[in-house]
Amino acid sequence: MKLGRVVTVFYSLFFVVGCQSIGNPGGDASALESSYAQGGLNPQQSPARPQSRAPYAAPVAPRQNAQQLEQAPEEALPEDLWQRIRAGLSWQDIENDQVDSAVASYLAQPSYMPTISERGSLYLYYIVEEVQKRNMPMEIVLLPLVESTLDPMAYSHNHAAGLWQIMPATGEHLGLQQDWWFDGRRSLRDSTRVALDYLEQLHREFDNDWLLALAAYNAGNSRVARAQRANAAKGRPTDYWSLKLPRETRRYVPKMLALSRIIADPEAYDVIIPPVANAPAFEVADIGGQIELARAAELADVNLETLRWLNAGQLRWATSPDRAAQLLVPHGSGARLEEGVAELSPAERVRWQHYTIRSGDNLIGIAKKFDTQVGLLRRVNGIRGSMIRAGATLMIPGNEWTSGLAAAEQPTASPIGYRVRRGDSLYGIAGKFKVTVDDIVAWNALDPGKYLQPGQTLKLHVRGI
Repeated sequence: MKLGRVVTVFYSLFFVVGCQSIGNPGGDASALESSYAQGGLNPQQSPARPQSRAPYAAPVAPRQNAQQLEQAPEEALPEDLWQRIRAGLSWQDIENDQVDSAVASYLAQPSYMPTISERGSLYLYYIVEEVQKRNMPMEIVLLPLVESTLDPMAYSHNHAAGLWQIMPATGEHLGLQQDWWFDGRRSLRDSTRVALDYLEQLHREFDNDWLLALAAYNAGNSRVARAQRANAAKGRPTDYWSLKLPRETRRYVPKMLALSRIIADPEAYDVIIPPVANAPAFEVADIGGQIELARAAELADVNLETLRWLNAGQLRWATSPDRAAQLLVPHGSGARLEEGVAELSPAERVRWQHYTIRSGDNLIGIAKKFDTQVGLLRRVNGIRGSMIRAGATLMIPGNEWTSGLAAAEQPTASPIGYRVRRGDSLYGIAGKFKVTVDDIVAWNALDPGKYLQPGQTLKLHVRGI
């Protein structure tokens, strides 16, 4: 889908933020290369450097013209968000061979900037606004480009998640909600707030040196501090470039500086950066309680996939019951959604519930509790017999499914198993069997933001089979 449409110092290694650069709404960034063959980073273009390059100096505060832009009347702001970002950049003159190498690496990825612009159409304006409100360097906007290629559903091998790639323990310590329903690390607003808080604290801890703060964001403040102490004991410099740090961290900061160079002067590198509107991409709609995402998309008259990417912290088919009753929706559709939900009865809001089995529970008691039938519970949860285990999760179908499936004890409504094949997607499987994506997610307790794996078996309730 084209998305254009639509930390307090912690002296612990818990605060290691992962870095990853994979994932997009339809696959990895390389998959988009052919779609953008007519623009973007030219793999044949050598990383020619602009004529004047000053020796290394510590990053300074954003240029005055960025502040002037922020205070200027709305009509004076540039239409392209990249132009606004470009006006605030100030680190592009940092001279280092590692930055040169990172520039060359980006130039070899012709789909990178088009991918970033496509995703940025949903998220980048909000991040720029939040960074400028705090008077932080504009380069901080580039951090999620390095971390996740602006993919809120990105996961790293060490379980970091979201745009800012926050580790589970870090998110928990910072108070981000992380449960079966919701992951604040994937929420645009929650993760951005926490990440910027943490970066500001690291900046203070490392004597207002942004490069050291960024290194600490990636490797952990304790590791950077130890590296500084080791250098100091040997009479060596303690700046970022002089420290012995993990390989990933040694590459991490140069990546941001390389992006700063390219974005500051794309013509020097023969790079075309697709424009991003310098305007809000979404608004907040009050939904008055828990609601299925599919129902919300229908009421707002927006694409369900777009709604999911705007609300990536919502992990299930319905919104979390333990969150503020709000959804981010494409700009201009909030009032329509609020009017629609105001007319819904509780039964129309959520058809499925999630129940954690407790010690002493049995299927009969649970069925009575939710006014449903034991046979129906067995069917939708794939249970044979009556044995259930405390701590396991049961999916409880709501009124619509109770009336539909309960009346169909015949084999036509029996579940079937579908083995996922390479190239399958939830949307493709749903279309093939004439069911909805949300039904598949509910029947199998899936995380809709994670990729299906070839060989994985899905349970489907398909009529007429």
